[in-house]
Amino acid sequence: MKRSVLKQRVRVSFILLISLTVITIIMLTYFLYEKFYVEKQISLLQSHGQLVAAQYGQFSNSEFIEKINWLDSVLEANVIFTSDPMLLSGGLPFEMEIEETLITFEERQVLLEGDTLVLIREHPRFAQDILAVVTPIMGSQGLEAVLFLYMPLVTVYEPFESIRYILIGFVVLTVMVVSFVTRKITNYFIRPIEEMMEITKKMANGDLTERLEINRRDELGQLAISFNRMSSSLEQAETKRREFLSNVSHELRTPISYMQGYTEAFEEKMITPEKYMQTMKKETAYIGRLVHDLLDLAQLEGDTYPITKVPLPFAQLIEEVVEKFEWSIKNKKLTIRKELDEEIIVEGDEDRLAQVISNVLTNAIRYSNEHGNLSIRLDAHDNEAVLIFRDEGIGIPKDDVDKITERFYRVNKGRTRKDGGTGLGLAIVHQIVKLHGGKIEIQSELRQGTTVSVFLPIYPV
Repeated sequence: MKRSVLKQRVRVSFILLISLTVITIIMLTYFLYEKFYVEKQISLLQSHGQLVAAQYGQFSNSEFIEKINWLDSVLEANVIFTSDPMLLSGGLPFEMEIEETLITFEERQVLLEGDTLVLIREHPRFAQDILAVVTPIMGSQGLEAVLFLYMPLVTVYEPFESIRYILIGFVVLTVMVVSFVTRKITNYFIRPIEEMMEITKKMANGDLTERLEINRRDELGQLAISFNRMSSSLEQAETKRREFLSNVSHELRTPISYMQGYTEAFEEKMITPEKYMQTMKKETAYIGRLVHDLLDLAQLEGDTYPITKVPLPFAQLIEEVVEKFEWSIKNKKLTIRKELDEEIIVEGDEDRLAQVISNVLTNAIRYSNEHGNLSIRLDAHDNEAVLIFRDEGIGIPKDDVDKITERFYRVNKGRTRKDGGTGLGLAIVHQIVKLHGGKIEIQSELRQGTTVSVFLPIYPV
């Protein structure tokens, strides 16, 4: 599998961020520790120098020299004392065999003014940097003596050597731990995204059966659940699309085959012109109804189909639609009974609700037995208008009731060709009722009849 660019970027960014943060903290800690330690050493040297300088004149010269020697032995720093005017005026070489002086002329001027010097410079003999504090001892005649305390910088920085290696080891260990943890974290967060990418590639190639197997309760888990739902929806939509195309092609193939066959028979003078015209008229009418219903259903299933809702006296609309079916009802010798609540007002599209009544009534008449009973009832229940169609026809098998509102679903396809149905009537009804915020329920028993109930919200008066 191709290496994940996102995973690499997240991993590198995370490692760099943590490593730079740790290194910065360590360097800052090291710098501050070193700075404060050096300043502490300078402060100690200044304190010792000032303390000894304060005792000058309280002891004899030999006794004072003894104290200086003792101080030189107990301190980590070296202590040099001189009161020789020649040395004071010559720049304080302190060691006669060294020609270079330890302090410059400018620095000697500072001592003459009674100020303490802090020096960091190379020792003229040992070729190493030293830290020195020069404390002037002032008398009535000015500068009488100088106390020079110094220590090699190596001695100052020596405690940091072990710390430096510890800190370097800690940085290396930190980078290794961060790299390991980052790998785990990026795998934890990026792996689901990679799986989604793999599945989407398969989906793009037509495979809609793949699902994510991620058992998590965080946002990625919710995303995986939503992704699986989307995949299922796409699979169902694709299945329905294929079924739809198959059903449409099947529905069109039959009348076209009839028309082609009768045309060939007519050309060979095997049928009369009257029979040919009758068949052409019947099949073209069927194709016209099929195309009309398909366009209707496609519009109703769109998200932007306009529904013009107005308050309607529902019972009056039902009466007007039923009146159009009087000839069909008489032709089949049906007895129709109506119980309609005249007070019920619904808010809806008059033409579409009329189509609902017409489609349901058409099925009730078509599948009723001759001399049967047909009832239409409208009443109110829990702020809903309930319209019930009940017939005593052939009924629907129990296993088919829940599927009867699907497109092109038929219980008996042979009867459909005979009676001229398209298999879309109840699908259109279901969609119209849904757009009106209602629902449809169907109950049926084989050879006992069918009850279709339409529920619509009552218009608030």
